[in-house]
Amino acid sequence: MKTVSAVALDETDRRMIRALQSDGRMTNADLARAVNLSESACLRRLRALESEGVISRYAAIINERAVGLPISVFVTVTLSSQAESALTAFETAIADVPEVVECHLMTGSSDYLLRMVCRDVDDLERIHARELTRIPGVTRVSSSVAMRTVVKRGALPV
Repeated sequence: MKTVSAVALDETDRRMIRALQSDGRMTNADLARAVNLSESACLRRLRALESEGVISRYAAIINERAVGLPISVFVTVTLSSQAESALTAFETAIADVPEVVECHLMTGSSDYLLRMVCRDVDDLERIHARELTRIPGVTRVSSSVAMRTVVKRGALPV
């Protein structure tokens, strides 16, 4: 994932971001009206936000349960080494596991925190046994199944 430094945003940029977080499919004309800009000025600002990495992509938010992935699992992974080569090898391997929807390098007692989605407990067992524990350098895997999602925001507080 590309590292992006903080970008200076004015209030118009923030209004644009909030509007797009609410409806990423809105047209430039609708966005311009929402933030009180001309369409050309709005498009210039939008392209600048994209080129500066503030807006990294556009995507649909899919209901996990509706597509048969109702189980959300948080997994901590500990490696045998924290050498750069070991971290890179793990990150390359974990990127190929489609059920892993988030992977974070962590401080503390574990090296990585993953969020995975799966169909059921049998699916979780398969992913654990055939994917996670077979990655070279993995010494410990610990899973916690989320019983219910309390807060899940797709929008940042800008």
